Amino acid sequence: MRCRLEHNSYMAYSSERRLPRLEDVAERAGVSHQTVSRVINNHPNVSKATRERVEAAVAELGYRRNTAARSLVTRRSHTIGVLASELSQYGPANTLLGVEQAARNAGYFVSIAALREVSADSITDAARHFMDQGVDGIVALVPHAGTLQALEVLNLDVPVVVVGSSGEGRFSGAMVDQKLGARLAVAHLIEQGHKRIGHISGPQDWIDAAERAEGWREALTEAGLDDDLLVEGDWSAGSGYGIGQKLAVERSATAVFVGNDQMALGVLRAFGEAGVRVPEDVSVVGFDDQPEAGYFMPPLTTVRQDFEELGRRCMDMMLALLEDGAGARTTVVDPRIVVRASTAPPA
Repeated sequence: MRCRLEHNSYMAYSSERRLPRLEDVAERAGVSHQTVSRVINNHPNVSKATRERVEAAVAELGYRRNTAARSLVTRRSHTIGVLASELSQYGPANTLLGVEQAARNAGYFVSIAALREVSADSITDAARHFMDQGVDGIVALVPHAGTLQALEVLNLDVPVVVVGSSGEGRFSGAMVDQKLGARLAVAHLIEQGHKRIGHISGPQDWIDAAERAEGWREALTEAGLDDDLLVEGDWSAGSGYGIGQKLAVERSATAVFVGNDQMALGVLRAFGEAGVRVPEDVSVVGFDDQPEAGYFMPPLTTVRQDFEELGRRCMDMMLALLEDGAGARTTVVDPRIVVRASTAPPA
């Protein structure tokens, strides 16, 4: 019966999207927070009726104490919780690697919660897991727009650094300037003489994809060029291949800025099969500079993100937050364009 009560009350409380605190238990039980602390720590000087009332409130709220909280008064756990998703993709996977390496270099362990699906409930569960472990801080590598809102309502009492975002409210942000990267790609194509430049974007509910699309639009608008050729993909080479087949038939652009290198690989395959020469007929620019990009046919011009530097900046920010407890901060890493053989002036 008790297990059923804990499960039902947990589900009810999780819908509020805020982790219960000791003060919440005290309020629900109608006792002081010192009394709650005595019950949790199994202090003998508590009456049976009071103990049962506190234990019922704990079950109803789904309260879980941070077992390392008291030790943080004198020392830290030296563990950082990393909330991650979409790790099958090159960008998130290498961002995670950069953060993990930087944490290890700083003498910190990393506890990873990989989300199968991104939702307020899954983020809440992962945050509970981290707080149970007594982590010193949390790094969020969830590239979806709703992540910040889901974290905000949890009212976490440890520093939070959101990677891939400039941060909002009390959160700090560490990011590669995605908009600048897109502008560098378009500027390179404009310098080559292209006037019809399309964009194959990633899913627009991803922060990075939306920023790259916006950078593409801004660069074209400033140059007085049309921004009416945008097609949304799903980051995979397969989606790039399907979109590339259509572009090969339409021949509506002399250059294409592709949202990542994997989709660019599919585009190159589709163009090759259709007899569209790269770069003689159409120039192609990717994004990420994954290790294989220099070995595509032809070698791919792309925008490079420095994930190692991003991880280092993220941990530097986290350590600063732990040291002085200052408010939200932002750090931005600039990308750079790597020019290879897939771009040239239009025929």
